[in-house]
Amino acid sequence: MCGIVGILTRNSRLDPGLVERATESLAHRGPDDSGTVVLQDSTAGEVQVGLGNRRLAILDLSPLAHQPMHDPDTGNWIVYNGEIYNFRDVRKELESAGTTFVSHSDTEVVLKAYARWGEACLGKFRGMFAFAIWDARGHRLFLARDPMGIKPLYYAQAGTHFLFASEVRTLLGTGLLPKSIDHAGLTNYLTFGSAYDPLTLVEGVHALPAGYSLSWIDGTLYTSRYWDLVGDEAGSRQVEMQRTASDRMRAEQRLKPILEEAVRMQLVSDVPVGVFLSGGIDSSALVSILSRGGVTPSTFSIVFKEADFSEAQHSRAVAAKFRTDHHEISVSQADVLAAIPDALRAMDLPTMDGVNTFFVSREARRAGVKVTLSGLGGDEIFAGYASFRSVPRMQRFANFWSHLPPFARGSLAAAFAALSPDNDQNRKLRSLVSGNGRILHPYFLTRMLFTPSQRDVLFPKASAGANDAAAESLRSSLQRAFSLDPVNQVSYLESRCYMLNTLLRDADFMSMEHGLEVRVPLIDHQLARTVLALPGAWKLNHTPKKLLVGALEKSLPEEIVHRPKRGFTLPFEHWMRQELPSEIDPVLSAQRINAGPLGGLLDGSQAQRVWQQFLRGAMSWSRPWSLYVLQRWCELHL
Repeated sequence: MCGIVGILTRNSRLDPGLVERATESLAHRGPDDSGTVVLQDSTAGEVQVGLGNRRLAILDLSPLAHQPMHDPDTGNWIVYNGEIYNFRDVRKELESAGTTFVSHSDTEVVLKAYARWGEACLGKFRGMFAFAIWDARGHRLFLARDPMGIKPLYYAQAGTHFLFASEVRTLLGTGLLPKSIDHAGLTNYLTFGSAYDPLTLVEGVHALPAGYSLSWIDGTLYTSRYWDLVGDEAGSRQVEMQRTASDRMRAEQRLKPILEEAVRMQLVSDVPVGVFLSGGIDSSALVSILSRGGVTPSTFSIVFKEADFSEAQHSRAVAAKFRTDHHEISVSQADVLAAIPDALRAMDLPTMDGVNTFFVSREARRAGVKVTLSGLGGDEIFAGYASFRSVPRMQRFANFWSHLPPFARGSLAAAFAALSPDNDQNRKLRSLVSGNGRILHPYFLTRMLFTPSQRDVLFPKASAGANDAAAESLRSSLQRAFSLDPVNQVSYLESRCYMLNTLLRDADFMSMEHGLEVRVPLIDHQLARTVLALPGAWKLNHTPKKLLVGALEKSLPEEIVHRPKRGFTLPFEHWMRQELPSEIDPVLSAQRINAGPLGGLLDGSQAQRVWQQFLRGAMSWSRPWSLYVLQRWCELHL
C-alpha cells in the first residue's frame, strides 16, 4: 500500500524538486520508504516523466521492492498503490512463460504482467490497486484503477503538464492547478455529501472511474472501461434462473467456496493481518470464515466507555465463539470529539462522513496493527440496507403516480405540500411527486441530503450545464443498472454511488492518514459480480443478508444474525447541540462563507438558515454538518 504521484511534461522542463515535494506530501500514506525518478523521452517531442512513491511495506519488506520500480527488459517504470492478492498465481504463470523476477513483491508482478500482456493484464488481477506505468517502447503513460474502486486515482491536465496522484491535495500542492471549485462537483456534494466520480470538488481534477484505464499518448488522453459490476449477460441470466427455495439453497452452496476464497486470499502479507470486529454480521462473517479455515485471527474492537454507545457484548461473543486473539480499544465520546479537528484536516475531499473511520483507524494503528480486514461492502452486496425494501416500493409508487392524469397529480401534490409537516422525509417525498424529472430514480432520494429545490436556494448560481454534468454519472450508473431486477438495481447503485464515493473514499484517506491498510474482502470483484447475478428476491428474507448467512452454514450466533442493525455510531445530534455550536456557528455565518472560497457560489445566509433550522429541530444534523465540513475543507485547501 502506498501513495503515488506523477508529473509529465511536453516541450518544457520538469523540476525534479517539484516531483520530490509532491511525493513528500504523501508521506502519511507510506512511512516506510520513498523514491522518485525523472525520465526523458525524446522520440516524440521532448517528454519528461516524473514518478514518485511513498511506500507502506506489506509484501516483500526488502529494498528489492523499492519504487519507482524499473523493468530492465522493457525499459518500463511503475509506481503502484495496492495489493494483488493472487500475485503468486500470476507470477507462476509468467515464470512458466520464461519471465524472471528479482523481488518477491506484487509490484514487480504487475510490471512484468504488463510487459507480457499489455492492458489485458488487468483481467489477471484480483485485488485493490491504482498504478501508473511509463511504457518506454510505446511512449505512453498507462494508468489503471481496480474494478471496485477501492484505491483512488486522480488526474488533471494543466497546460503542458499532465498530473496524477493518490490524493487531490497532492495535485493542488504542486501549484500547477488553479484552486477553483468545480460547480458540478459542488452540486453533487450538496446533493449527496460527496462528489461523485469522475467529478471532484476541484475544477480540472478528475477521478479515474472504477474499472477504468487511462492512456496518455502524444498529449491526448484515452480512457477505457475494462470491467464493470454488471456483466453484459447479467440481465438474461437473472431472467432464466429459477427462484425456488431449493435453487436458492444450491446457490448458497455454490457461493460458499467463492466467499471463502475471497476472504482467505486477502490474508496474503508479510506482516500480521487483523480484523475489525464490530459484532455485526459482516465482520463476524470474516472471523467465521477464517476460523473455519484454521486461522486464528487477531480481532480489534472499539469499545465505548459509555454504555449507551458500547457494542462490546456483541464483539466479545463472536471473539469467544471463534477463540480469536481479541483486543478491545476503550475510548470515550470525549476522545472521539477531540479527534474531529484532526479528522477534518485528514480529509482529501470533503465528506459528510468519515470521522468514525478516522478514529477507528488511528486507534488500530496505535495498537500496532498495520493491515486489517473490514466488513465494508456487505450491506451493498448482500442487501443489508433498508433501501433494498423501500426503493422498490417507491418505484412502484412512482410508476403508479406517472399514470395519473396531470390534473390529479397536480392537485394531490399541492395538497401534500400544504398539509404534510416540513421535515427531511416529507421534503424528499415532495420532490418525488413534483413531476419535474429532477429525481432520476427513487434510490437517489434515500441518499439525498438537500433536495433539488433546497439546493437551488443554497447554490443559486448553479448553471444548467453544471446540473447536467452532476447528473451524468448518475445516469451512467442507472443505464447499467436497468438490466437488473429492482433489488439488484439498488445493489448496483449502492455499490457505484454511496459505497464508491463515500465509504471507500473515506476508508482510504482516513486509514492511510495513519499508515494503515484496510482490506475489504466482501467486495472482491469476482464475489460481488457472482452475488449480483443472483435473483434479488433471494436476498430479502426475515433473516438479514440471507445469502451471506446461508453461505456461512449457521456458524454465526443467532443473537448476532438477528440483532438490530447498528454501525459505529457517533452522537453527532447531541454534540452539535451541546459541545459544537461555538465552533459551527461562526463557520456557517453568512459573512464568513461569503468572504471565503465559497463566496459567490454558496449563499451564506441560506447556509446559516440551515443551521438555525437544525437548532429548532426542523432538520437533521447531517445537513448543517455537511455544510460545515465543506466550508472548513475549502478554507484549508482552497
